[in-house]
Amino acid sequence: MSDLILSVEDAVVILGGKPFFEGLTFHIHAGRKIALVGKNGAGKTTLMNLITGERELDDGTRWTLPGVTTGYMRQHVEPTDQSVMDFVFEGLAEGTEEWDKTYKVEMVIQPLGLDVNDKLNTLSGGQLRRAALARALVEEPDILLLDEPTNHMDLELIEWLERYLQSYRGAVLCVSHDRAFLANITDRVFWLDRGALKVSPRGFRYFEEWSKELLEQEGRSLQNQAKKVELEMEWATRGVKARVKRNIRRQEQAFEARDALELAQKQFRRITSKIELPPLKAEESSQNIAEFMQVCKSFDTPKTGGKLVILDKFNMRIKKGDRIGMMGKNGSGKTTFLRMITGEEKADSGKVKISKELAFSYFDQNRSQLQNDKTLKENLCPPGTDYLEVRGKMRHVCGYLKDFLFDPEDAWRSVATLSGGQKNRLMLAKVLANPGSFLILDEPTNDLDMDTLDMLTTVLRTYEGTMIVVSHDRDFLDRTVNKMLVFEGNGAVEGIIGGYSDYVAFKKAQSADALPPEEEKAKPKKKEADAPSPKQAGAKMTYKLKHELEQLPEKIDTLERELTELQQAMENPRLYMEDPEEFDRVSKRLARAQKELDTAEIRWLELEEMRENTA
Repeated sequence: MSDLILSVEDAVVILGGKPFFEGLTFHIHAGRKIALVGKNGAGKTTLMNLITGERELDDGTRWTLPGVTTGYMRQHVEPTDQSVMDFVFEGLAEGTEEWDKTYKVEMVIQPLGLDVNDKLNTLSGGQLRRAALARALVEEPDILLLDEPTNHMDLELIEWLERYLQSYRGAVLCVSHDRAFLANITDRVFWLDRGALKVSPRGFRYFEEWSKELLEQEGRSLQNQAKKVELEMEWATRGVKARVKRNIRRQEQAFEARDALELAQKQFRRITSKIELPPLKAEESSQNIAEFMQVCKSFDTPKTGGKLVILDKFNMRIKKGDRIGMMGKNGSGKTTFLRMITGEEKADSGKVKISKELAFSYFDQNRSQLQNDKTLKENLCPPGTDYLEVRGKMRHVCGYLKDFLFDPEDAWRSVATLSGGQKNRLMLAKVLANPGSFLILDEPTNDLDMDTLDMLTTVLRTYEGTMIVVSHDRDFLDRTVNKMLVFEGNGAVEGIIGGYSDYVAFKKAQSADALPPEEEKAKPKKKEADAPSPKQAGAKMTYKLKHELEQLPEKIDTLERELTELQQAMENPRLYMEDPEEFDRVSKRLARAQKELDTAEIRWLELEEMRENTA
């Protein structure tokens, strides 16, 4: 068993003159990796402040092993003219060896994508958060406290942080909405629930089944308690025959038990209730939403003197009902791609065709649609009214805001006073009021708590329109999309059917199939396709090519139907055990059919462009 380094027992914390925590007890052992979870307002920040000692106990005891250090990733970094290097190493003891600093630069600062010479006032919000994380990591405290460390990180950075924390020698206590991240790094869970702290002896991967079991036990206990109270209330309301002290006290206890039960039931309903919104209905649109044909896009990079390639002869067709998840490194071109769909960016070459019937709703990660100097009501409602249209029905702004966990009086608050998570919830309220036929969400999960994230996931799964979601939350992508578009850098874009887990499986299979360099060199090169492409000078639409173009839509439809059947077969969890040969056939054919479909769609786009050019 690991050594105890911090202990809090029977703690009482009073906020606003009322007990916030009573009888709070928890222990942290060396090397433990703990997920701290709880609803908004449950006291996660207060508990972290108790650990650091920033918040004193009003009663109870707090003990730490002599010499134990605690580090807390700062949520706000002042953008001064201090360099990244000076800021990150500011907290280290004087006399830290230069070789030690160099080692930490290579192990922490560079992997986080930071330049040690940059000034803090030149960094983006996401870079400032990474600088705060770097500072907490290089200090190497015995207890490391992290509050939403993966916000504004691309997947490569998140996976690096996972590996770093898994091998971190100290204890870690982490708050995060990223379920996959918590599942990969933790071996304990602290669950703050209605003023009490419950401890799971296993990591967050098992939290859902563990918490569900606890709530089911509590529900059964409340039912039994309700039966007892009902019997006591029947006796109490019949009237006490003998006015003796024993009977009078029993009557008082019956009413006290009834009141306590009603309070417990109310709190239980609150903790088990979910945020629910009506299903999203999409406006009608044409079958083909957008087409990219041989599209190239790049930007000059003055810092390096070269070019940043975003798309290189990119071909893609987005169809009605597609639910596309987008991932990629920061700066790989995801936002540029979205701006090309909305018409805000133009291709350098090639053609982008967008359906004229589209009605866009765009969740911008910079929240540029919000007016910070106005109230929540003014951001949602037309001038002079307290009502807004929500998917064809008029809703009062207070009732609608309540759907997104705002108090009714928040309607008159200035947006500038909201936290990052609250601003994201307001943006969701604005976008989801009337989502149109094409919903674009650029990093919607940043700063969201798990309850709001669950609500968003449920709502998006009912959305009937076309959708593109940019996110690095792997669990969220697995639950909301059916296609993945991954920007891998230098114009390389990988597209596959399925969610994030399917993409990982695809990349593993691709790596397994890759030949060693010697074999790759010896492998005979394929001949170039004989059929002309639109780029070839003098390419004409011959009878043979016209016939091929006419046949392609039927071929594409057939392949799409086959893919749907194959995917449905693969969704059967018993297929491998019941029929291994069929599982092998389906999995192999699924990959080939997807490749055939991609080839057919690209060929259709090429021939369609040729037909238009020669018309």
